[in-house]
Amino acid sequence: QVQLVESGGGLVQAGGSLRLSCAASGTIFRFNAMGWYRQAPGKQRELVAVITSGGSTNYADSAKGRFTISRDNAKNTVYLQMNSLKPEDTAVYYCAAGYGSMNYWGKGTLVTVSS
Repeated sequence: QVQLVESGGGLVQAGGSLRLSCAASGTIFRFNAMGWYRQAPGKQRELVAVITSGGSTNYADSAKGRFTISRDNAKNTVYLQMNSLKPEDTAVYYCAAGYGSMNYWGKGTLVTVSS
């Protein structure tokens, strides 16, 4: 059974930084893609950033220039460095991983940005 466990969320002031981590465990092969999604209160879940096993990345417009996704393939771990955080970044952040589509999801970690 594959498990994704996020960590690193918390409360931060606007302009601050946080680094999220997501570690995959279980019987897994290298994921083709790992990524981060978020869901703010009253809104739909949206893509934040995704990275392939080869290192190609894709970011939501709201994340470009502020967030950086990276991964350690040997550890099946993905990171999200978030800088210059804004109150509108407040959301539950979910880690996802998969081989074609995102097959596996974590339970989420809450990020709260105060103004």
